[in-house]
Amino acid sequence: MKNYNITLLRGDGIGPEIVNEAVKVLDVTAEKYGFKVNYTDALLGGCAIDETGVPLPQETIDKCKASDSVLLGAVGGPKWDTLPGKNRPEAGLLGIRGALGLFANLRPAVIFEPLKDASPLRADIVGGALDIMIVRELTGGIYFGERGTLVENGMEAAYDTEKYSVAEIERIGRVAFDMAMKRNKKLTSVDKANVLDSSRLWRKTMIRLSEEYPEVELNHLYVDNCAMQLVRDPKQFDVIVTSNIFGDILSDEASQISGSIGMLASASLNSTKLGLYEPIHGSAPDIAGKGIANPLATILSVAMMLRYSLDEPAAADAIERAVSEVLDTTRTPDIYTEGTRKVSTSEMGDAVCALIR
Repeated sequence: MKNYNITLLRGDGIGPEIVNEAVKVLDVTAEKYGFKVNYTDALLGGCAIDETGVPLPQETIDKCKASDSVLLGAVGGPKWDTLPGKNRPEAGLLGIRGALGLFANLRPAVIFEPLKDASPLRADIVGGALDIMIVRELTGGIYFGERGTLVENGMEAAYDTEKYSVAEIERIGRVAFDMAMKRNKKLTSVDKANVLDSSRLWRKTMIRLSEEYPEVELNHLYVDNCAMQLVRDPKQFDVIVTSNIFGDILSDEASQISGSIGMLASASLNSTKLGLYEPIHGSAPDIAGKGIANPLATILSVAMMLRYSLDEPAAADAIERAVSEVLDTTRTPDIYTEGTRKVSTSEMGDAVCALIR
């Protein structure tokens, strides 16, 4: 029997609640598909600040590096908003990405058939179920470039540098091309090559890399046009690959197309398949402890973990089928509609487990 070691970063706000339900589902899935999961807890974010004084203790890094995969709930909250930037919970999230070398962020934007009416776009634009995968470079670009403040002509000024190397672009490009090969063999590379030198290098590298993937149809869009096309005709996209800052913006836009942010998972991977899996929503401190948080994005993050890090695709399929099926009858308050059964966080986890069994 295969054994997998998972580090749990329960985090802040609703994080512990939704991670509990994801673990419950993973345990049921493991039992059915013949593998075992061992869990180790570690601190990240506000809870780490409260206990250790820092958002990312070294012990957490060590535990994550020793595991097969990492599951994160959420970090942050108003309790820590007044702290300096480097000591805020979000700094722990950036820190763990860097410490684990998590350079590839996978953000699916999916509309489940039972939730298609929740999309802010007209039904004729969405066209039923939608499934886009955004591949975002996560450890380079302007967020990690040289930055600073200075006095210029007697006034304060600030700068942030966007820089990419060929190696960084090739690395994320191969992830995107490989993803396209497993899907519909269509890849859209997003840049701003009409203005930025870094984008011109990005586009040139993607074109050269495409020679290794002759079956994949590669096209290019400027980031502003891509943002427009996502709301004009999202069905044209399958896999999108882009830089850190552009991916940050476009993936949030795409998530809103789905109309249900509580349903969307994400994965951040390094070159050894070690991944950090998390829902894209925040810590929602206003509803923490009330038992009404939607755990489905975290449960779907577990499905991504099984698919991309643990190589258990059948188990991943089972979870995704169960989530799709449960939505026909059962909803947490954030996605509730008349005619369905309104349930708590734990009841939703139980409902998914029952369908997997």
